Amino acid sequence: MIEVQHLRKIYDRHWAVDGVSFQLQKGQVCGVVGENGAGKTTVMRCLAGLIPASDGSICVAGYDAKLDLIELKRRLAYVPDDPPLFDDLTVGQHLEMIGRLYQVEDFYPKATQLLTQFQLLDKVDAGATTLSRGMRQKLAVCCAYLFDPAVLLLDEPMTGLDPPGIRELLASVRERAQAGATVMISSHLLPMIEGICTHYLVMKRGEAKFFGTAEDLRLAYPGNASLEDAYFAASENEPIAVAAVAMPTSTTMEGVV
Repeated sequence: MIEVQHLRKIYDRHWAVDGVSFQLQKGQVCGVVGENGAGKTTVMRCLAGLIPASDGSICVAGYDAKLDLIELKRRLAYVPDDPPLFDDLTVGQHLEMIGRLYQVEDFYPKATQLLTQFQLLDKVDAGATTLSRGMRQKLAVCCAYLFDPAVLLLDEPMTGLDPPGIRELLASVRERAQAGATVMISSHLLPMIEGICTHYLVMKRGEAKFFGTAEDLRLAYPGNASLEDAYFAASENEPIAVAAVAMPTSTTMEGVV
């Protein structure tokens, strides 16, 4: 569902992403973890087609980012850490716009269900500028979910959410993956997403230090008390080639407790 080979992105002679490669299948959830400036957002923005890669190849849902960018975008939803909403539109109008743009049949019941799920139904007529930071985040997630994309890219989606909101978001990610969506979710805090991820992409200074399953991460860095300890060990060592790490393609959310 996602295939990235030797992705590189340069900004002003600085390699923001340098030679990142990984593959994800339907139903898999990949946690993209790393410190500030590691390149997590750049990878996601290249995948979403918002910025062009400087080198390498990207294929999403069978569509090449260089040859079929429009078709790729039809099958993908990207939620940035600070969603740019339309100030002149209400909550309901945002969902109506997405429903019409993506030609979602009978989108009103689906939009109502999503607004109810994320506790936004009473804000359906509220303008975007009146929403709190967390509510804006929830609205962006609702818009992303409305057209059932095959691939979801969530960049620091828990920013601004309260504990109940975080729980609901993580539960919804699990549900989407179980329904067959491929999800990438970035975070500074691995423990917060540990329960939903089937795979991890550990990044540091633009490089992929590790890619594989949680079990692969523990096996690659034995002697660490927790997955978080293994993550820190991975980020401090030389990059591990994807081919060196076993990646069972059958691993999906169905195998995650």
